[in-house]
Amino acid sequence: MATEAEALYRLLAWLSPAYPIGAFSYSHGLEAAIEAGLVTDRATLIAWIGGVLEHGTGRVDGALFAAAWRAAVEGDHAALEQVAELAAAWRGTAEMALESRQQGASFLSITRTAWPEERLEAFAARCDGQCSLPVAASVAAAWHGIALEPALTGYLHAFAANLCSAAVRAIPLGQSDGQLALASLAHAVNSGVAAAIAVESLDEVGTASPLLDWCSMRHEIQYTRLFRS
Repeated sequence: MATEAEALYRLLAWLSPAYPIGAFSYSHGLEAAIEAGLVTDRATLIAWIGGVLEHGTGRVDGALFAAAWRAAVEGDHAALEQVAELAAAWRGTAEMALESRQQGASFLSITRTAWPEERLEAFAARCDGQCSLPVAASVAAAWHGIALEPALTGYLHAFAANLCSAAVRAIPLGQSDGQLALASLAHAVNSGVAAAIAVESLDEVGTASPLLDWCSMRHEIQYTRLFRS
């Protein structure tokens, strides 16, 4: 079992922008929202990402992360495979499916190389190395001794930070405004963590972010793009 310091080190490494999963190449529909004039400055960016965290992908992925973590800790392979199937299916658009699937596969690959663990190897073999990012990150955390709350907090923080980074490049927004936006999103991240941990059944989970899906679909045909989603 990893010590608390060892677990924290692993979590920081996995959720660092330097971890090679390709997160920098995705904007999760934000680029299209900027193109449409829906996100133009720090205030609108905070509102947009906060909505995604509390009512969109953050809500769904948080619940999936928690469910996968619990199944992994309990050694319930059937429950874990069911969560993995739901995580792959619960994507509103083709680009969002690609975003989660590609990063999940990359996360599994590099984590198995740099942080080998027998159960993670077995899981990767069962899913042929393909799964969504929240499932890949959660099972790695569970099997490396990282508690659910800090693992999920780190995951949602990394998600929000990546969107802030995308906005800094695409609006463009200054680095200071990007960090001020991220600081302002702490409440949304913490609320998302608490809501996800409180979910008793994935049947309770849903989203209310049609504009996010609309922007993602628009991005698929957007003429000039910096990002893959």
